[in-house]
Amino acid sequence: MASLKDLKNRIKSVKSTQKITKAMKMVAAAKLRRAKEHAEAARPYAERMEGMVRALTANVTEGAAMPVLLAGTGSQNVHLLVVATSDRGLCGAFNSSIVRAARRQIADLEARGKTVKIFCVGRKAYEQLALQHKGKIVDRVSALYRTRPDFATADELAKRILMVFEKENCDVCTIVYNHFRSAISQVVTFQQLIPLPLEERGDAAATVQAVYEYEPEEEAILADLLPKNLAVQIFKALLENAASEQGARMTAMDNATRNAGDMISRLTLQYNRSRQAAITKELIEIISGAEAI
Repeated sequence: MASLKDLKNRIKSVKSTQKITKAMKMVAAAKLRRAKEHAEAARPYAERMEGMVRALTANVTEGAAMPVLLAGTGSQNVHLLVVATSDRGLCGAFNSSIVRAARRQIADLEARGKTVKIFCVGRKAYEQLALQHKGKIVDRVSALYRTRPDFATADELAKRILMVFEKENCDVCTIVYNHFRSAISQVVTFQQLIPLPLEERGDAAATVQAVYEYEPEEEAILADLLPKNLAVQIFKALLENAASEQGARMTAMDNATRNAGDMISRLTLQYNRSRQAAITKELIEIISGAEAI
């Protein structure tokens, strides 16, 4: 049984931890509001950008040479999986859910005879995937979330991913990240980046509501627009991840604060009972000694 001094020290330690978790919860809540606004503002732009690419694709002349970013390499044997996590922990199941989904996807692709290569975005992705798939990791980046992700960072990341895609002779590139719904709900999402998933040509043409004349030709516009669209989709994924991380951290720290409060209550009750038992024992010893005299 722990002594009174040990219980007192433990209560003091838990109270200190509770102060830290409460402060982290408040910081995450403040960051979440801004991150949520940025993520929600990026969604319409990313959707419109993809819609513009669809409209351009529907007007490309039949038989024209299609860029690799749009049409792919004609094969699906080598997959590049971009796993986007955070650099820090203490955010609940935010990182582990992404890595767990990535591992399932890797196992599924390899079961179908595909070759998988991994691009790690965030320190936690590399730390967890390197334990089992270190030989598959072809590149990694970190320190993207020290400040709010900006488009310049996403553009550089898109260029780096494209360079790895070409260097490793990949056929398909997919990014996995957490889509932000609320502070307590983040959904692991797989989004194919290369080739850009589009409807069949007839279906894509049917979605175009108006007829446009493009200058220069559609092929020239696509050559410039597709790399930009890749950066926009990655930028959206980074913003969704940033908001999801703060939401998960706020929820995790709130739970930790509540658990610390419950632990303090239990330890205080145990301390009071032990103290009362010690006082009762001392009184019995005094009374017994007095009676013996």
